[in-house]
Amino acid sequence: MDDRPTMTAYMQKNQPLTPVSPLLPVTLPHVCEPIPPLPMTPPDADEILDAASNEAALRTGLHVIWTAKDAVEYMWDLLHSDPVAQEGFLNAVNVISRTIHRGGKLIVSGIGKSGKIAKKVEATMNSFAIRSVFLHPTEAVHGDLGIIAEVGSHDELYFTCDEHALTSPLQNDALLLFTFSGRTQELSALLQHIPSHHPLLVITSHTHPSTCPLFAGRPMSNCVLLPAPIPVSETSSFGVPAPTTSTTTALVLSDALAIAVARRLYPTPADVFHKYHPGGAIGATAQRIGPRRMGDIAVQVADVPIAQKHKHSLASPTLTALDVLLAAARSPSGWVRVSSDTIIAPRQIQKLGSPEQLDYPVHALDHDVVVEKGDWISVPAASTVAEARQWIEDMRLSERGRTFLREGTVLGIVDARGEVSGVVEIEDVIELESSHVMED
Repeated sequence: MDDRPTMTAYMQKNQPLTPVSPLLPVTLPHVCEPIPPLPMTPPDADEILDAASNEAALRTGLHVIWTAKDAVEYMWDLLHSDPVAQEGFLNAVNVISRTIHRGGKLIVSGIGKSGKIAKKVEATMNSFAIRSVFLHPTEAVHGDLGIIAEVGSHDELYFTCDEHALTSPLQNDALLLFTFSGRTQELSALLQHIPSHHPLLVITSHTHPSTCPLFAGRPMSNCVLLPAPIPVSETSSFGVPAPTTSTTTALVLSDALAIAVARRLYPTPADVFHKYHPGGAIGATAQRIGPRRMGDIAVQVADVPIAQKHKHSLASPTLTALDVLLAAARSPSGWVRVSSDTIIAPRQIQKLGSPEQLDYPVHALDHDVVVEKGDWISVPAASTVAEARQWIEDMRLSERGRTFLREGTVLGIVDARGEVSGVVEIEDVIELESSHVMED
């Protein structure tokens, strides 16, 4: 009996007087030669900006972009391998998710350029129904501290349905601060007026909580460090300490945090995003096409070319990996069939490029590379990509699901007639659903 999982089973005054003009002579002096006319327009920009300065400007732009790329890669390496960075990110996801789930909100703050990044993060969080508010650190101490809610405070008490008993929210608001130095005076002054029981998250250049001055005097159990260092200082890179690379890394890390929290809170973040983003190109697109379905992204099996023995391939009587690569080069989708019921996905074909593999017979390749139709996992064409992604994530929580829905799995898309007419790589479901969530 086939025990493979199927998905089916499962948003101006007093001006001085003008002096009297002198009388003009009745006759004007004779002018021997006419006065040449003055130019009416400024010199053309091309006369000022020569090729050398244009080249220098382009070189500068490329240098700034390359430096930012290096910084983001540096931060990726840190989050990928450093336990402190990993623990901080996971703790931040847990704290924000718990705060929102229990009725609290996220307070984001920063000054200067970091404050601009914080405002963008506030907007991103809110578009995922992660209730967030930007708090200017200077305005906060002039009355805006009132936006911070505390458990048991008078501004957060409300009547229950019997209008007699008073209750309070279950969770204090959490704070997310942006400061590259970790010692911004305005933020330090702000924290003096915020009780330490509020969770404090800080995106900063510091790579260990013990070195961040903003955590001083607060219980470390309620502090979360999100490291966003840069490998080379902006002064060394550009000759000026203007926040550029540092704000880029802070923005990237906070975007990663927003997406991770959205996925923790909601089964289909894309649906939540579109609900709160009905305007602009994103809203128009969503209303026009509606949710994407698996049938929309599937590659039709009938359109996948079948690999043939090539006359220039290595001397082998059977179909080889080289024959598959040659067929893939001609395949619009990148998929290749080796028979009517056997298929190789693009990501698996990309792994066949090593010279020693070119003469491998196809039948000798691993079963994860060449997948028979009987091993495709059935998914209805009418199901949305978001639903498929959630099903995959839920199934992968079990050992059985991790076995059937491992990396490289081919999803067979079942049409209205009950026939498997399309195929999708399992990685495409995850990646497409992620890339669908983007700001216009």
